[in-house]
Amino acid sequence: MDIIPCIKWVQRGIAKSIPDKVKLSEEELKRIIEDTKDKIDLANDEDDDQEEEEEEGSDMEEEVNAVNKSNAAKSGGKRKMNDDDDEEEDIETKYDLADYDNEDEIDMLKGIGDLTYFASNEDDPYVTMKDEGDSDDEDFEIKATDNLIVVAKAEKEFCCLEVYVYNEDLGNLYVHHDILLSSFPLAVEWLNYDIGEDKPGNFVAVGSMEPVIEIWDLDLVDSVEPVAVLGTKAKSKGKKQKKSDSHTDAVLNLSWNAQVRNVLGSASADCTVKLWDLSEGKPVTTITQHKDKVQCLSWCPSDSSSLLSGSFDKTVKMYDCRNPNKDFKSWTLNGEVENVLWDRFNATNFYATTDKGYVFYMDQRSDKPVFTLSAHSEAVTGICQSSSVPGLLVTTSTDKTMKIWDVQDNKPSTVLERNLRLNQLFCVDSCPEAPFVFAVGGEKEIKVWDIRESATVRNHFADRAPVGVTMEGEGDIKEEVEQAMRDMMIDKEEEEDVNTLLGEGATAGAPTNKKKKKKKRKKGQKKD
Repeated sequence: MDIIPCIKWVQRGIAKSIPDKVKLSEEELKRIIEDTKDKIDLANDEDDDQEEEEEEGSDMEEEVNAVNKSNAAKSGGKRKMNDDDDEEEDIETKYDLADYDNEDEIDMLKGIGDLTYFASNEDDPYVTMKDEGDSDDEDFEIKATDNLIVVAKAEKEFCCLEVYVYNEDLGNLYVHHDILLSSFPLAVEWLNYDIGEDKPGNFVAVGSMEPVIEIWDLDLVDSVEPVAVLGTKAKSKGKKQKKSDSHTDAVLNLSWNAQVRNVLGSASADCTVKLWDLSEGKPVTTITQHKDKVQCLSWCPSDSSSLLSGSFDKTVKMYDCRNPNKDFKSWTLNGEVENVLWDRFNATNFYATTDKGYVFYMDQRSDKPVFTLSAHSEAVTGICQSSSVPGLLVTTSTDKTMKIWDVQDNKPSTVLERNLRLNQLFCVDSCPEAPFVFAVGGEKEIKVWDIRESATVRNHFADRAPVGVTMEGEGDIKEEVEQAMRDMMIDKEEEEDVNTLLGEGATAGAPTNKKKKKKKRKKGQKKD
């Protein structure tokens, strides 16, 4: 199944206007090829060991079956049945059916060392059509009014990060570049700390099914390796990691401390939380208070030492990270904890969501929730607040719906419920500068939606809109027509046509095709 497991916005003005491009030397290219070949050989060796174990089990089963057949024959089986068995054995021998599925393995990298390769087409004497100037220079440049959206994407054949550019004023949304990943991504976290240099930067940390954390430079295009890797992988199955060296299982969530910029927190399926010193690339603290997988983390925006964590053990814990294994507080909820989120408008309160569809609003000074909200019929997989509109809360769920809430004065009410036609929804994040713009990840696609397109939302939050944010729209007529057309939809093709006609939000599922269409329009304009 193709899904978007996590999303992260990047503030405007952070990215380089013209990102750098990787230029590999011949030695670097050779090293990367050799490293890749070694990884493939190691994976193949592990697969061979597993196949041998399966074959041994299969041979024992065949021997047992043979003995059973022999006993059945001795007990007086009919001669006709024996003749049929002989005939089947003759056919099997004649066409080698026993080895039919055992195809010869092809080493795709065999002989790769004999190939001649060049760092660029300019150096290759056999390439007569040299690279021309980039026809997408305009799209390649990142403007001061552009946001980046880092989208983790997992498909059947590969996993990657897609770095989108979004411009609120122009309504543009397109993939700027992508980064191939070696493992299924589970968490992304933006940070502006340059490892080893203690200066601002534009980086993203990625947690995956592997027990390590990869850090990639978003200002570098065509990257083939992360700039840093936190932790180490086991060299072989069953080999234990050093106690404090790294996680021993998948990294499920990440949280960067914006106040102490060299600190990154990680939550893992090994039931621990680790605090990493990015300047050293090593963990300095391991928190071991949970009894099951730790699924979510969040640093307090107003207190650099306070950290929240949520776990499969149905608890949320808040630590004083000066002595986290002794100084902490715990709350027990009604299900596995999916998300934790500090309230940006109230420094002492936070939200927690569960796989039972509930949202809990907690005050760290109290043992009981301020309020409990039965938000969805299935797990609440995403939760976020508007960047600057008090009381505006958004949740997403595997029940395929996105809901907009007003939680002002601790009296939660539903403002809007919408099926975004993305099937199950897995994550949501809010634009840092645009208080009504949200990015949602579902199956195969992302959707960036300015919720002011809904007249209901505009009318409800009009008096809380920040200065300079317009709340103009086309009124209730569009919403009524939209709902009527959705009610009449009978298949996927009609659904896509309606979305295009209504122009609701921006959905990205096939960015390459969209980009091609954009090129064609540009060429048409030039001809005019």
